[in-house]
Amino acid sequence: MPLSARPPASGERYALSASLDNARHLSSLLRAVHFQDHATCLATASGLRVTVEDAKCIQANAFIQAEIFQEFSVQEESVMFRISLSVLLDCLTIFGASSLPGTSTALRMCYRGYGYPLMLFLEEGGVVTVCKINTQEPDELLDFDFCSTKVINKIILQSEGLREAFAELDMTSEVLQITMSPDKPYFRLSTFGNAGSAHLDYPRDSDLMEAFHCTQTQTNRYKISLLKPSTKALALSCKVSIRTDAQGFLSLQYMIRNEDGQICFVEYYCCPDENISEAEL
Repeated sequence: MPLSARPPASGERYALSASLDNARHLSSLLRAVHFQDHATCLATASGLRVTVEDAKCIQANAFIQAEIFQEFSVQEESVMFRISLSVLLDCLTIFGASSLPGTSTALRMCYRGYGYPLMLFLEEGGVVTVCKINTQEPDELLDFDFCSTKVINKIILQSEGLREAFAELDMTSEVLQITMSPDKPYFRLSTFGNAGSAHLDYPRDSDLMEAFHCTQTQTNRYKISLLKPSTKALALSCKVSIRTDAQGFLSLQYMIRNEDGQICFVEYYCCPDENISEAEL
């Protein structure tokens, strides 16, 4: 019987149970937000959200919709727990990267509720491994309150455009300056590194630009050390939505298509650099 089809043991009732034919779909998304050891998982009827934060300045969310799973069941309105993301990734890749072509690791994930471990059943080539990962009380998460009504500027860019930018700009710079404007330069990325200032402009009619909705000129700086973790998601993505609100908070939403053509999203929120005065901009 396939792993995903196996029923839970008699009498056991899980707050969360889910199965995937290919655990790599989950592990690749989790690696895109793995810049801290621990993550908070929130499961609802719509799917699973895995959140990682650092220094109350940056937050990353990986969204895995319920439709991605072969089975996804949540018995409560929401199920939330904190877990070691490093251990979870080690378990998901326990069969290693040496799998034969065409083979995949099937996953069944079960969680009985508060105080219980997260149970992983992984099967590849008829071999089943069971992992129990201790869960913790979830921390209170930052609320960036990034609703659409508060967005001032938004563009959607093909990811290759942003990948080229990170390759060309001077990453010895402490900050990345982002200018978004209804007028020229429209969308500009700037760095201020050891080799001097560098600017990269994208016109609104660029082939890489899929959508351009800018209502006012904004220039904000963000610490590159905070943005660097998001390059993991950028490498996997095909499109990126870049949004800012009135306070200069930044949202980078990456659209990621897995091997089966299914769409998932990874979103990064970042605070602007408070050390930069208006005069310096």
